[in-house]
Amino acid sequence: MGERRLTDHLTSKARSGDNMPIYSTERQVKTEAFFDLNPVFSLEQAARAFGQQNHRSTVERLGYHVSTGRLKAVARGIYAPVPPGVTRDRFRPDAFLVAAAVRPDAVVSHHSAFELLGTAHSVWNVVTVQTASRRKSLRLEVGRIDFLAHPAVLARSRKTELGVRPVDRAGQTLRVTGPERTLVDSFRNPAHSGGVSELVESATGLAVLDLELLWRVLAAYGEKGLFAAVGWFLERQQRALFVPDEFLRRLERHRPKSPHYLLRGERGGRLARRWNLILPDILVQPGEPDER
Repeated sequence: MGERRLTDHLTSKARSGDNMPIYSTERQVKTEAFFDLNPVFSLEQAARAFGQQNHRSTVERLGYHVSTGRLKAVARGIYAPVPPGVTRDRFRPDAFLVAAAVRPDAVVSHHSAFELLGTAHSVWNVVTVQTASRRKSLRLEVGRIDFLAHPAVLARSRKTELGVRPVDRAGQTLRVTGPERTLVDSFRNPAHSGGVSELVESATGLAVLDLELLWRVLAAYGEKGLFAAVGWFLERQQRALFVPDEFLRRLERHRPKSPHYLLRGERGGRLARRWNLILPDILVQPGEPDER
């Protein structure tokens, strides 16, 4: 339906007593322009864009477009325009964009960061983000979004932006932990990266690391077990990532003094002697220096 016909249609509906808001052609054009530029957006974003301080007016305006199938309500206060030629029932909004709309300060992390960086070993239906305003997981029609608090040690030292970079996603700018921060965060909590096997497979796809930035991230956490885990991984990938021997020795000086399990609460495994790190058997390659 053309814009002029749509305006006439809405006016006619209103005169007939139907409870439907009337939109001018000019406002309709602005609305469509906003939809074109925002594949997922929040009620607050729409209210600001439309210049409406009264959220009720914005809710009514968006509600009309939901009723016509032009918009899909993804969660409370979160909407996604339905692309042409796609029915609303079959439309699945981008979960990364949904996460950013729910929490504008969201930083994509762990396995989801590997996905955005293009090295994830497999595709998940879980998006993980770190945020200053933690909330319970959001269930989507397919998958979910997990909202984690920023690591407390980084929040206390005001370093939550350390190793974070922008990335484009469908014309939107998202923030994601870069390779260095993703590697450290994932070894710190492998469960959010699909377990250690998936983590190592994903991290093996990294083409380059900023070793000084990596050091700053490790120093910010200050955990000896992380120095050991990252050291073990870099030694394994030394040639592919062009890691100097001196950098490995630098990490080695910060390893735990006694054997440390890579996975908390695990028993068994093999000791990587250089790093005082006890690895799950699944990570030990044939011929790798280790001892029971």
